[in-house]
Amino acid sequence: MEIEIYADVVCPWCYIGKRRLDEALASYPGEVTVHYRPFQLDPSPVPEPLPVVQALAGKFGGPERARQVFTHVTQVAAGDGLHLDYDRAVTANTFDAHRLVSWATDRGRAAEMVEALYQAHFHHGVDIGSREALATLAGEIGLDAADARRFLASDERVTDVAAQLAEAQGLGISSVPTFVLAGKYAVSGAQEVQTLLAALTEVEQREAAAH
Repeated sequence: MEIEIYADVVCPWCYIGKRRLDEALASYPGEVTVHYRPFQLDPSPVPEPLPVVQALAGKFGGPERARQVFTHVTQVAAGDGLHLDYDRAVTANTFDAHRLVSWATDRGRAAEMVEALYQAHFHHGVDIGSREALATLAGEIGLDAADARRFLASDERVTDVAAQLAEAQGLGISSVPTFVLAGKYAVSGAQEVQTLLAALTEVEQREAAAH
């Protein structure tokens, strides 16, 4: 079964959703291929990386309310074994990060690249809008950092990733994570492991019946 994950690497619920899907797949007996699809929560440029808490205070109605939101998602993430450090996280435009995932996909390292990006943003306060930081991350998962640097400095995959982002909009995807199973069944949100397992099983049965 093909699974497409529409997600952004600065989205905490996407990080939680990925972890839960990984857990579901660990106990799912069927054959699965996972594809990572780009989505941007905010495509606007980030001239200077700011602390996420400061940058999003306006969106959530002030710093206090922002803190409450971040505390809630941090507690949920902790229940899934993930550590989110909002005191370190900084804002980033993720377009180049999505290009890097596409580049890593060709090298068979998409899952590791996505995981490294989440950890860099949420654990270590790395500016994942920085091409230098992205190239370093590629090197840390065993890819060639110099190759990654050259790729990011070029226009490669720019049109590609832009087209995929437009395609997500065209499909009506407006919140992430969204998991598309077998090309036609969408599951939105960071669902519980058992919910994902049930969805996988149901889609497998429907696909078998259709054939």
